[in-house]
Amino acid sequence: MTLSQSQSFKDLYYILAIKSFLIWVFALTVCLLIIGFPLIILMVTIGSLAAVVLQSVLPVSAVLVVAATILGFNLLGVMLGAALLTLKGVHPQEVSWLRWLHGEADPSNTSTYAACPLTCDIKG
Repeated sequence: MTLSQSQSFKDLYYILAIKSFLIWVFALTVCLLIIGFPLIILMVTIGSLAAVVLQSVLPVSAVLVVAATILGFNLLGVMLGAALLTLKGVHPQEVSWLRWLHGEADPSNTSTYAACPLTCDIKG
């Protein structure tokens, strides 16, 4: 009986670790795309310059090589970051800036509409 319970706990741990890893991959990808926009502009600039330089050596596939290298490094960075956070035991539920991921709204942030001062007091 204890062997089956320990096996089920082990399976549950692996499932939770995979879930945590996938959530970290999603969160880090979103952060890279939104917050890291200046970094993306820098990567595009360096990548286009590298493609122009490589064009003389690899005339057919210079752009493909540069694009694959940049995408590979980004994927590797996101995956390594997610793996590191998962292995350290940092769960996405514990991180305060990931409230948007769980659907929790900030109670201090209430929506006000432009017409509200004129129309909110009117009863329909």
